[in-house]
This record gives sequence, C-alpha cells and structure tokens, in this order.
Amino acid sequence: MYEPSFPSPFVVHDDGTNSPLAHQIVISKLTIELGVLYYHRRAISLMPLPETPLGEGPGHQVPDVLLFDNEAQLTRIVIEVAQPRSANRDLHKIINLIEDDDYGILEGFVYNYYSGEWLRYCKGDGGVATGSSFSPLMNVDLGPMI
Repeated sequence: MYEPSFPSPFVVHDDGTNSPLAHQIVISKLTIELGVLYYHRRAISLMPLPETPLGEGPGHQVPDVLLFDNEAQLTRIVIEVAQPRSANRDLHKIINLIEDDDYGILEGFVYNYYSGEWLRYCKGDGGVATGSSFSPLMNVDLGPMI
C-alpha cells in the first residue's frame, strides 16, 4: 500500500489552534494593531498574517504572526508568542529560520506572555538576541500593542 511521505492535510500537527486563550489573545492584538498600520494608516509596508505557513505545501513552519512583503513575495518578519517552557525553543527556531535564509526573513521576535519579555533577533546578529520589542524594519514598537 502507498504511504505518502508527508503528513495528511486532514491531520492537524500544529498546536496553534490548541493554544491557551492568552496566547491567542496576543496573536489577535498584534494582528489587529499591525493591520491598522498596514491597511488603514498605510504606515508600514508589510502585511500582517496570523498563523500562516511560510511556504506552500506541507512541511513549512507556521509562525504565530508573520509580516509579508507583497512586492518581493517574501516573509520579512516573524513573531512567536511563547510561555516560559517554549521561549528558548521558539528563539532557536527563529534564529535558524533567519540564518538559513530559506524564506527571506530578516527579523524575528519572541514574546513571553507570562513575563512580558520581548526578544528580537535580526539577520547577522551572530545567534545573540536582544531584549527589544522595537522593529527597525517597520520603525514600530510592538510592545505597546499587547
């Protein structure tokens, strides 16, 4: 019998939909606030999308929020919403996504919704994140949006 080499599209493997309410609220707030800046004020050039795969087809990472450059057709910023047990794993995932350069991502953030701590990583930072919620790519501070 033939066994597909990728997971069935009808089986959910991402826990995003099973995330705690506080996690989903942060995603919602970020998406709404960034959406106002993109769609209404036209203050940023990157389109915010919640829980969207980085590529088409199976096997692509699904960040909590991504900011997409429609002109270049590339994801430029990713944001992961974390809690203490997943923050380090999410940070390593973001660093790898940026440094591997498979998707054109230039900047990534991890927000710990328990502690309120932000970590920012930018392409070329040598694997070291800084404690910041400010995005120089958009000239926007994400912190007040939560």
